Amino acid sequence: MTWLVVHSKPREEEKAARNLRDQNFTTFLPCISQRKRRREGWQTVIGPLFPRYLFVKVALGEQSTATVRSTPGVANLVRFGQVLAPIPDAVIDFLVQQQTPELNARQAEAWTQKPGDKVTILEGPFAGLPAVFKMARDADRAALLVELLGRQNEVVVSRDVVGEGV
Repeated sequence: MTWLVVHSKPREEEKAARNLRDQNFTTFLPCISQRKRRREGWQTVIGPLFPRYLFVKVALGEQSTATVRSTPGVANLVRFGQVLAPIPDAVIDFLVQQQTPELNARQAEAWTQKPGDKVTILEGPFAGLPAVFKMARDADRAALLVELLGRQNEVVVSRDVVGEGV
């Protein structure tokens, strides 16, 4: 049995995995849990670790790869030239170990910003000002460096008002 990489149609990774499982293929769709800013505020979202990609275990020579390619949700199998791209079992085992059992997803870092990242303040008295992410104070607040009066000053703001860089 060989693990192969399936290239899915846009946003149809789960559909492809479900349809392949219905055809008695073993599939693996590694997921990640991330905090993303939405209109309603920050939300935890679970999605594919590799958007548009999943893995399928195929017995080459016994099972037809044409069946995989014609499955709803599947765009194609990943190849290098004309040769299918096999994935070593050790890679799949490592990815499986990274998944948390309760979410069936890998937990992303709580803060997407890293020290030194350029960010924008979205609300409050500093709204619209560019800043540099200094550090997370706790789960809900961040220390930012804002240039005021010719020098960088540290301000502490809520996580909800930190936006992507300029």
